[in-house]
Amino acid sequence: MDFDRLITVMRQLALQAGDRIMEVYDGPDFGVKLKSDSSPVTEADEAADAIISDGLRAAFPDVVLITEEQAASHAQTASTFLIVDPLDGTKEFVQRRGDFTVNIAYVEDGVPSRGIVYAPAKGRLFYTLANGVAVEEVGAFAKDRVGEQKPIAVSTPNNAALMVVASKSHRDAATDAYIANYSVKDMTSAGSSLKFCLVATGEADLYPRLGRTMEWDTAAGDAVLRGAGGHVVRFDTHEPLGYGKSGWDNPFFIAYAPGVDLKAG
Repeated sequence: MDFDRLITVMRQLALQAGDRIMEVYDGPDFGVKLKSDSSPVTEADEAADAIISDGLRAAFPDVVLITEEQAASHAQTASTFLIVDPLDGTKEFVQRRGDFTVNIAYVEDGVPSRGIVYAPAKGRLFYTLANGVAVEEVGAFAKDRVGEQKPIAVSTPNNAALMVVASKSHRDAATDAYIANYSVKDMTSAGSSLKFCLVATGEADLYPRLGRTMEWDTAAGDAVLRGAGGHVVRFDTHEPLGYGKSGWDNPFFIAYAPGVDLKAG
């Protein structure tokens, strides 16, 4: 894989998809349908998926491509592949809360090694460079020109005063019970894969997820966090979260900055 080309293509497609998403978001009321698993989908999800999947297939025709909106037609497992959630945080999008993202990742031998997370309504753009190091691009985002790239890195956590981020739409009693095992200085709620990015930038130390997620929900944010020095592990064993699993389902997991004293589930 030519990683310089990969990152260039992923960045351009994420920005293009983000523009289309914002056209819908800023427009009049839009329709919301329910998929077979009762999760919502909008015209923005479908339009962004078409932009990204068409672009990736044209650029990398020999690489397996997995996208949320076409999941029913995909193979049920793989080792090395591109994986896309064209609009992560559809519930936040529908409620016009802004915490939604475009996610594109490249998984190598079960590890998300490169990825991009773009939050168009928040004006935040995170991605890994060709060498795997994570950055946040700042300023106006031009498709034909890369702006200022600020290296990002996880915090040095204080276990007596941790910064915790949790899901805005999926937080439950089990998550609160687990968080209660820690000494928490501040709690933030956020939607979509932005939670990984908040750990990656040092704005949070810990993100536990005790709920159902799919690999396309997590791969890009996982790649960014790994590129910033963080970890994502299974909730039950604290082993690294792997990708290419049968059916693309994730177990419960914990994303965190090294130095956090992880508690047993």
